[in-house]
Amino acid sequence: MYKKGPSAAIQYVKGVGPKLAILLKKKGIATVEDALYFLPRTYEDRSKLRTISELGPMEYGLFQAEVLEVDVNRFKGGRKKILTVKVGDHTGRIVCKWFNFSDRYFSDFLKVGAKIFVSGNTSLYNGRLEMHHPDIEPVGSGAAEDKLHYGRIVPIYSETEGLGQKTLRRIMYHVVEDFSDAVEDFMPPSVLGSMKLPTLSKSIREVHFPSPETKVADLCDFNSNWQRRLIFDEFFVLELALSIRRRGIKKRQGISFDVKQEWLDMISSKLPFQLTGSQLKVIDEILNDMRSAEPMNRLVQGDVGSGKTIVAFYAAAVAILNGKQVAMMVPTEILAQQHYKNFKDLFGDFFKAELLISSINKSEKQGIKKEIEAGNVGFVVGTHALIQEDVNFNSLGLIIVDEQHRFGVEQRLNLIKKGIPDTLVMTATPIPRTLAMTLYGDLDVSVINEKPKGRQAIATRVVTEDKRKVVYDFIRTEMEKGRQAYFIYPLIEESEKLMLKNAKDAVRHLGAEFKGWNVGLLHGRMRQEEKDEVMVAFKKGKINMLVSTTVVEVGIDVPNATVMFIEHPERFGLSQLHQLRGRIGRGDVRSVCIMMAGNNPTDVATRRLMAMASTDDGFKIAEEDLALRGPGEFFGTRQHGIPGFRVGNLVRDVDILALARSEADRLIKTDPDLMLAPHRKLRFVLAERFKEKITLMDS
Repeated sequence: MYKKGPSAAIQYVKGVGPKLAILLKKKGIATVEDALYFLPRTYEDRSKLRTISELGPMEYGLFQAEVLEVDVNRFKGGRKKILTVKVGDHTGRIVCKWFNFSDRYFSDFLKVGAKIFVSGNTSLYNGRLEMHHPDIEPVGSGAAEDKLHYGRIVPIYSETEGLGQKTLRRIMYHVVEDFSDAVEDFMPPSVLGSMKLPTLSKSIREVHFPSPETKVADLCDFNSNWQRRLIFDEFFVLELALSIRRRGIKKRQGISFDVKQEWLDMISSKLPFQLTGSQLKVIDEILNDMRSAEPMNRLVQGDVGSGKTIVAFYAAAVAILNGKQVAMMVPTEILAQQHYKNFKDLFGDFFKAELLISSINKSEKQGIKKEIEAGNVGFVVGTHALIQEDVNFNSLGLIIVDEQHRFGVEQRLNLIKKGIPDTLVMTATPIPRTLAMTLYGDLDVSVINEKPKGRQAIATRVVTEDKRKVVYDFIRTEMEKGRQAYFIYPLIEESEKLMLKNAKDAVRHLGAEFKGWNVGLLHGRMRQEEKDEVMVAFKKGKINMLVSTTVVEVGIDVPNATVMFIEHPERFGLSQLHQLRGRIGRGDVRSVCIMMAGNNPTDVATRRLMAMASTDDGFKIAEEDLALRGPGEFFGTRQHGIPGFRVGNLVRDVDILALARSEADRLIKTDPDLMLAPHRKLRFVLAERFKEKITLMDS
């Protein structure tokens, strides 16, 4: 049934129909509202005509011309063809070409003598100007829709097969004309006034079909007032939800922990090394949270090897000394075993600790659960097994979530429900602070930005295939000194589609190359018990060379491993390369990361590798990664429940994000439940936007 308004199905818009609706759905456009927020990716100023003689190489131009010659040439056995059209005006001539074009270009207006508008970018070929795949339109059409393509600032949309620019513009014209005024503006007048924002309906009209006075450069940079209004809306709704969530957490009755100086002295005396200034600062922030009656909800963000775990153990010891239990959730069993051992080594004389993982036999697991429920266990470390329904705590006071990016919000909330604990989450994926406020918007953020004293810097080298023998000789020398090496590959086994080296072949190759040394294999298809067995053997030195995929990105400490050799590093993201590099350099011996690039890496890949070689600062690398890949790929492992953005871009629009956060916090302070008349529409939008995604409004 046809519904009017923004919720109407797109197929009922004039000029769409069932077939085009299927193509539009591929672009994420199912309703009129989806179309209204399907913004142009860029714009072209087609308001001013030029002559052919005024055109220079490598620039955009729009001109009117007459078709002089039309020719079709076939190549590759006739399977492909080039359409060549020579056009001219009173000042000169230029050749237009379409490669492997479709027959739709054989229209009535592409005949000798026809008058056409031509727009596009020029290029040089054999010393003469050409235009490749320009946009063309007949001169003299009086239809209003045809005037969408010339004589104005023209929107350029993201295309899909079967949906060209002209078709998209015609559809968007009808959508905007018929529905933009029907979109309800939910933004309160106080916010519109404070932020000096234009109305919603006017903004939607202008972003699709801009007025002549709008600056094209601002539109292309997504910096016009109209675009900023739509971006602000999107960020504001999210930040409002996160502000409500933060307020809900603060309203809950938490635990006011006692923090005695003699306890802190005892904890410090058990540490085998001196804490860095950065660690001490973060510990102070955590202890201040723990003293408060409000529940702690803090993220500790630290680079690989920065010492986050010892900070978490410090907080755990304070909680246990207060008679409370601590649960630490980690993504892998081997990491759980490492944390369990390290905690016992430090505090085993004072506190009872238990390990709760799936591989423990059933009877032992039941015994541990009974001890936890009875309150006889102070510290419990485990994997997802901790959030099972039959795991009950006697007095849960603190939860610690390690490698937060491996877990979703819902998993964290499931653990919180087992008590009213303080929450400490940790991540080794550095994120610029403002972006962390959005990704982890319900958390206060602490940053550890110093390496522990005595930790050696890691040398990073980018090499090519011709240096393979030199690299192998160096690795052999390292192993003769009793050290170990990681070998990382992008694939587990040979692929017909990708001509890349793979881990399984590498085991055979390295076994022959390094006779007498033990080579191990680790990859994601192995059972967890097999992975753990290999990693334990590597840690104990029974394996000299560990061949692996990126499954070791989060792993256990092997201080004796001093070499990280990465094959085809151009296949990995910057943050992933940085995490892999962080597996070495954990001892007191200088370590080396060697990246062997494939042939002819792209400019982006080269820039990525140069960034890795130039710095080991995870935050600088994260910023470069964001700039190269954009937020969509960067947050590929983002926590569940935070919605994607249709308009906003977390890198480009970071200033608007900060404004939205500030304004959202201000509004919630004045009307915490959004019950005042000007704010009720916002409450409805929040309920709709976050429905079935994340429990944000649980205050």
